[in-house]
Amino acid sequence: MIWTLEPHQSVLASVLRVLLFASLRDRAGWEERSIPVSEAGLTAAQVWDQLELGPLESVCVAVNQELVRSDQPLRAGDELAFLPPFTGG
Repeated sequence: MIWTLEPHQSVLASVLRVLLFASLRDRAGWEERSIPVSEAGLTAAQVWDQLELGPLESVCVAVNQELVRSDQPLRAGDELAFLPPFTGG
């Protein structure tokens, strides 16, 4: 993604794709956002805190379509998904 600063300047920004599902999407009022990643070692938990959607304790976290721990370090270009708890049976 290119962010334009001035008419003749642009900067290549490192971005992270954030997805919310089901009740989390309903609570936030959006399904997908791209956010700039300016901090090395940013974790899924830190992104969640910035979203201000409540406690993370019962939310499942996936990075690039794999379930991970919330302390998973993120990289530019990652797809970060937050899913409400689900049960099987």
